[in-house]
Amino acid sequence: MKKTTNMLNDSFGRKHNYLRISLIEKCNLRCEYCMPAAGVPLTPKKELMNADEILEMAKIFVSQGVDKVRLTGGEPLVRKDFADIVKKLATLPVRLSITTNAILADRFIETFHQYGLTDINVSLDTLETDKFKMITRRDQFKKAYQNIQLLINEGFNVKINAVLMQDFNKDEIVDFVMLTQNSPITVRFIEFMPFDGNRWNKSKLVTEKEILDEVTSFFGEEYLRKLEDEQHFTSRNYRIEDFKGKFGIISSVTNPFCSGCNRIRLTANGKIKNCLFSDHETDLLTALREGRDVKELISNSLGLKKKVRAGMDDFEKLNDPERHNKNRSMITIGG
Repeated sequence: MKKTTNMLNDSFGRKHNYLRISLIEKCNLRCEYCMPAAGVPLTPKKELMNADEILEMAKIFVSQGVDKVRLTGGEPLVRKDFADIVKKLATLPVRLSITTNAILADRFIETFHQYGLTDINVSLDTLETDKFKMITRRDQFKKAYQNIQLLINEGFNVKINAVLMQDFNKDEIVDFVMLTQNSPITVRFIEFMPFDGNRWNKSKLVTEKEILDEVTSFFGEEYLRKLEDEQHFTSRNYRIEDFKGKFGIISSVTNPFCSGCNRIRLTANGKIKNCLFSDHETDLLTALREGRDVKELISNSLGLKKKVRAGMDDFEKLNDPERHNKNRSMITIGG
């Protein structure tokens, strides 16, 4: 498959080789920061990409230089044809990965192994049963945690993503870091970000600085090791001396990493988003179904990408509800 990369370049010279595909808007949890309490209106099934359309979309992006594909949701494992989708995508020359809440992961261990899906990010915001039930509105902590251990034991590259919020789980930062003492996993702390319906305000934010202060206060600054930033990094990574794993901080709010962004998002209903924070979307699925070339649409979308957070280049703009309330809720974006 011949590849060119010009179409996936934006006006700031950033090359986009990482496609995140949302498979479904449904989820088996109801996390407060991801889904409004009243739920979200779901897109009719006929307007969602089917398995063959997901493959065709992926082929177009791969032909232009994408070499990494992450499957998201909603909860991607809820989709009944998940295994078939992975089987199809595994035929492409890409590194496959997934973001999941892990509750159904035990049902797909063989599928993950068979099709080379080795990178698994698990969303887990607390290590306490009661808090888990409160934030997710579901009593599934035991199942999620057991499956995380299963994934680790099965040899997958596991990253745990924890969204931090004041007066909820800031007091668990050290507990999460301790998970990396004897296990080669990565724990990533994510600053709470504004999306439609998640009642974001800056008072809930736990900043990168606060996270590092918590860690150094407990472990001692002399035992904290800063690791080299990866190319196109989203997480600034650290390790506690002699620990097997590492932890990172995704500081989208206080210290964004937009200059190296290489990510494109494709929603479950086939719309491209050039930035997680942007409310601008381009409908690719309709064009694909009508037999039109979608490459120009992709190029135009990336050409509109702003330098920083969809134009919210300072905290005052980010703190303005009018700038982010028109965006989707996280569950319908796909993370």
